[in-house]
Amino acid sequence: MTQDVEMKDQAVPSDSVSSATPSPLQHLKEIASLIETGAYAREVRRIVRAIRLTMVLRRKLKASVLSAFLTSALVPGSEVHSRLSSYLPKEDDHDMEVDTATSATQAPVKHSLPELEIYCYLLVLIFLIDQKRYSEAKSCSSASITRLKNLNRRTVDVLAARLYFYYSLSYELTDDLAEIRGNLLSLHRIATLRHDELGQETLLNLLLRNYLHYNLYDQAEKLRSKAPRFEAHSNQQFCRYLFYLGKIRTIQLEYTDAKESLLQAARKAPVAALGFRVQCNKWAVIVRLLLGEIPERTVFMQKGMEKALRPYFELTNAVRIGDLELFKSVAEKFASIFTSDGTHNLIVRLRHNVIRTGLRNISISYSRISLADVAKKLRLDSSNPVADAESIVAKAIRDGAIDATLDHANGWMLSKETGDIYSTNEPQFAFNSRIAFCLNMHNEAVRALRFPPNSHKEKESAEKRRERQQQEQELAKHIAEEDDDDF
Repeated sequence: MTQDVEMKDQAVPSDSVSSATPSPLQHLKEIASLIETGAYAREVRRIVRAIRLTMVLRRKLKASVLSAFLTSALVPGSEVHSRLSSYLPKEDDHDMEVDTATSATQAPVKHSLPELEIYCYLLVLIFLIDQKRYSEAKSCSSASITRLKNLNRRTVDVLAARLYFYYSLSYELTDDLAEIRGNLLSLHRIATLRHDELGQETLLNLLLRNYLHYNLYDQAEKLRSKAPRFEAHSNQQFCRYLFYLGKIRTIQLEYTDAKESLLQAARKAPVAALGFRVQCNKWAVIVRLLLGEIPERTVFMQKGMEKALRPYFELTNAVRIGDLELFKSVAEKFASIFTSDGTHNLIVRLRHNVIRTGLRNISISYSRISLADVAKKLRLDSSNPVADAESIVAKAIRDGAIDATLDHANGWMLSKETGDIYSTNEPQFAFNSRIAFCLNMHNEAVRALRFPPNSHKEKESAEKRRERQQQEQELAKHIAEEDDDDF
């Protein structure tokens, strides 16, 4: 008897430990109840929280857990339940018995909410993509989009935005993005008519990504310029928009706007989005080089980016020195990386900047130098290097890159003495740009502040009203006493 009592006493803590760590199925049921509460109360923030909790459970999702959850959340035997269950692989009998035992404890549902139905589509779609079953993921995402078109509920908008993203991702992973472009355009039109601003943000970014994937920059710019713009609802979507805008501006030779968009996207991106920030920095480095700027070394030494930005660091070093041979060797060495990043065509444009930088260094070092020596120092490998050097020097003088004169008769380049830069308007322009940047950041920070609703219309409390009346009485009494003294 004593042994039985001891065994029972020892079994109690094990039960408490198991109850303290709920299973993924219990977590999913809690998320489902949160979605139900948000749907009935029409509180979108609860739906947002449910999606955030789901992303934490993403790595723990298994076919048996999803099957049990579908049975508890949807009507067993319904069309949605049978369709989603068909995408899940069949587990062994032991797992199925455990799942049915756990799901049998929950009361059967009579009907499922549209929010829960869309959430189940989202769960199965995420599971299929993680399992790399892309053909089934495409089928599941297409079915979910067909169901979404018939729903017009504000509480579904957050779930719909996530479904749009995974819908496009499933087709991108199989390199079939062109197939869904028309469908994305129709979904964007539907979201606009329904005033679904989060859906419009997401779909606009997906369409821009679709166009840029096939290098259709003109069509992407036409869509971006005609699409309605409003205050950003999602920081992630706004960062993606800025990145795509920066790429479009770069291809259109609008480097100043491109630099601003890319740097802003890199600053606003979450710290966890390392891959996105790396891409933003790669494009920003190229744009700054095309503008004639040299990025600081700290840009390439950011945590977790040293290896990814190494080719661009060597490219920047070649442009800074103005060595054309070194630039060519770096471009050939990392040609595969630049091609995969989509920056190879931009690096071809940098050749002129390398030559100009080298020419600027020559003009600073020599007061007079022959064009043949200029061609030799620039390492021009053309059939007539002297003529090419003369045209390059003439164009640099015309553009104001160097302060020199060209002696065509003697074949010389005569550099003028460098004056004091502080006697020009350059410092004023530099300070003006910095002040404008600080003011712009201040205005964005003020706009990003959150205030309680109708804070300016709040009625004053009884205590504040009593204090105000007391102060007014004291002030009136003090004024009356001063008037008496005057008389």
